[in-house]
Amino acid sequence: MSVKPTAEGLMASVQAAGKGAGPAPVHLWNPDFCGDLDIRIARDGTWFYLGTPIGRPALVKLFSNILKLEDGKYYLVTPVEKVGITVDDAPFVAVDFTASGAGDAQSLRFETQVGDFVTAGPDHPIRMARDPQTAEPSPYVMVRAGLEALIDRKSFYRLAELGSHREDAGESWFGLWSGGVFFPLIPSAELG
Repeated sequence: MSVKPTAEGLMASVQAAGKGAGPAPVHLWNPDFCGDLDIRIARDGTWFYLGTPIGRPALVKLFSNILKLEDGKYYLVTPVEKVGITVDDAPFVAVDFTASGAGDAQSLRFETQVGDFVTAGPDHPIRMARDPQTAEPSPYVMVRAGLEALIDRKSFYRLAELGSHREDAGESWFGLWSGGVFFPLIPSAELG
């Protein structure tokens, strides 16, 4: 008889493994799938358990450190169990950033809603997605191991002030420099 996974059991497993600060080495853990858990990460970065927002930031941080993406599905993973969760868009939200330098020497350092920091560059690219119905842009930055952060609207507006135009393969793009890489966001022609 198998036991249905719970958030409390998952938390106990993580604590028993001695993980509490920083991302766990989930790439090294491959336990059996234990089933889905009623945890959902909303588009705004709010974590829900059984339909109720998780009000303990430390618990959200703990869970975010054991998050893993496999074959397009999100899991919380410990050395002994793996449970599926639902993610509405991206598991993280970039809620702020700092910029240093200028031009192609610019560096953009993002902070997520759970206190992770990542500097955009070759290993942490920025990408733009467009809603197929409305064409509304949604910018993302890679945080780790396929896990992205949606860049929040206020940060996106601030980023737009730092953007520049660049010719690439005969097309002009508006985008951002960070970590020595130019990230094209919108064709310049669309900015009219």
